[in-house]
Amino acid sequence: MGETTARKCLAKFCEGVIKQYEAEYLRSLTDEDLRKILYRNEHRGFPGMIGSIDCMHWEWKKCPNAWKGQYCGRNKNATLILEAVADEDLWIWHSFFGIPGSCNDLNVLYRSSVFNDVLQGRAPPVKFTVNGHEYNLAYYLTDGIYPNWATFVQGFTHPQTPKKKLFADRKAGARKNVERAFGVLQARFAIIRQPALAYDEDILADIIKTCIIIHNMIVQDERDTYKNADVIRRYYEKDVASKNPRRRHQASTSATVNDDEPFQFQTGRPININNYLEKRDALRDRRTHQSLKDDLIEHIWQKFGDNNP
Repeated sequence: MGETTARKCLAKFCEGVIKQYEAEYLRSLTDEDLRKILYRNEHRGFPGMIGSIDCMHWEWKKCPNAWKGQYCGRNKNATLILEAVADEDLWIWHSFFGIPGSCNDLNVLYRSSVFNDVLQGRAPPVKFTVNGHEYNLAYYLTDGIYPNWATFVQGFTHPQTPKKKLFADRKAGARKNVERAFGVLQARFAIIRQPALAYDEDILADIIKTCIIIHNMIVQDERDTYKNADVIRRYYEKDVASKNPRRRHQASTSATVNDDEPFQFQTGRPININNYLEKRDALRDRRTHQSLKDDLIEHIWQKFGDNNP
């Protein structure tokens, strides 16, 4: 097969996969998805945590010379950035691709759509309790470059106390979910492990999207065979039944989806600008960030510290 024909076939294949499977395998979190993620993460010591977020660079070998300057980062090679959020099963439920490699993770965040559902009122409202204090915004585990917002929790570079050291170790283990997802994604698909050879940025975006869709297909097919999958499922179903037999999807954990506040996923609903600004301020509240981090440190020490069996 000729090179041009092969590239056209690849483009058609990506187009077909996206058209057929994007709605299912690149969907936003549903009510049921969110409940299971909250349940699993609470048992790992992080109530209210819905995933870890990070960025991956994909080298763009065929980047046009006229654009190369804006796509080159510190390594002097043109790259495109993929931002993703992954859970413990390595399911990638948020992806944002196409930002020039000269940007860092923080610049990507400001352009990303990761908080759109929350800001526009389409995300299920979440409430959870940590160390006796109640919070109403789910959060992500991140590295140190991300800002001190209420929706981000970072670790410590040089923890000085046993409590902070334990927290840093537990947080590092949980945050590796997204790094593992990137590694598995590249291991499965040589096309994104090697430098990109396409000239069109839209084609590269379709390739990334197709790879993530197929990756999520594999995760869905294999997640029941993962280590401790049966144990987690049994405890989840047991807690569901013990809490309320009529609510089969409500787990008895301190982190829950608030059923008293209805939510909708319709994208065409008009946005109330005042509510939007209030939610934006709440997302970026530094005082809530510090309070949450302190409570998580104490919570993890009480749950996994040396004074506990």
